[in-house]
Amino acid sequence: MRRFALPAVLVALCVALPLAAGLALSVGSVKLPLADVWAIIVNGIAPGAIEPWWPPVREAIIFDARMPRVVLAMVVGAALAVAGAVAQTATRNPLADPYLLGVSNGAGLAVVLLVVFGFGAGLFGTLTLPIAAFAGALLALAVAMVISGRGGSIVVLLLCGLAVGQTFGAVSSIILFGWAKGNQTEQVLFWLAGGFGDARWHMVAVPGVVLLLVSAGIMMAGRWIDLLHAGDDSAAALGVNPGALRMVLLLVVSLVAGASVAVAGGIGFVGLLVPHGARALVGAATRRLLPVAALLGALFLVLCDLLARSMAPPIEVPVGLITAAIGGPVFLYVLLRHRRRFG
Repeated sequence: MRRFALPAVLVALCVALPLAAGLALSVGSVKLPLADVWAIIVNGIAPGAIEPWWPPVREAIIFDARMPRVVLAMVVGAALAVAGAVAQTATRNPLADPYLLGVSNGAGLAVVLLVVFGFGAGLFGTLTLPIAAFAGALLALAVAMVISGRGGSIVVLLLCGLAVGQTFGAVSSIILFGWAKGNQTEQVLFWLAGGFGDARWHMVAVPGVVLLLVSAGIMMAGRWIDLLHAGDDSAAALGVNPGALRMVLLLVVSLVAGASVAVAGGIGFVGLLVPHGARALVGAATRRLLPVAALLGALFLVLCDLLARSMAPPIEVPVGLITAAIGGPVFLYVLLRHRRRFG
């Protein structure tokens, strides 16, 4: 398959992402002209650079309501795409995604306990739900690691993660069926489907920092990670412990996924589908793949969020439903086209 020059792809994505973000900032219950959007942003970055012709309320709409949502969508999209790319490389499985160790269901169980039983409700103010979800994700990861044991193989860890995720998901469903009242089930299901309706600036910090640190570390270790493509024997011959490296990568993937789920819910298919698109553009080498996957994931999720809140106004469709509706058929097409490679 033909690959494209990395600089050209990066430039194209760096142009497309701000254009998509500007469009997302302009669309909403109050439609803003694109010229106003960009002028307000420029004036916010360099006060006094432009003589304002817009009412002050438009600045509040952009900086306080819409921009946190767009930025959070960028960060989560990039984080899930990077985590998915690393998961697929570490497991040598094109069907791997960031939630493979059960972190999404762990976060979901924590949210169910918070919403239905009120455990810790209001303890950290508006951060209570994200913190609870992140704690639940880490709990699922910890349980999977403890059960698999220190000497367990990667396959055992993955199977434990699957079992833990299914168990946490079943407990969540039992609680919802047995004890949920009023609209509590609806609240939980909307969160599980994923979305950015409650996005605030403080919610960007944790997934943003995790994404930067993880991406920097993986880029620096790119040469060793690429050896996994050649097989365990070849990697070991070149001085890499493939088992230990895979274990570290899977833990990192789960940390990134947990941070993303905590602020946006269980948005699927971004980490599964986007890395394949990035690989088709620039190849599988880690240092080429990761920046493209991050930008492509950010662009994809911004556009999905824009579609989610503009397709049936004033109703907002959960973003996770949009990513599934788009990602499912596209991924089936990829599988059918490359069935021999994935077989």
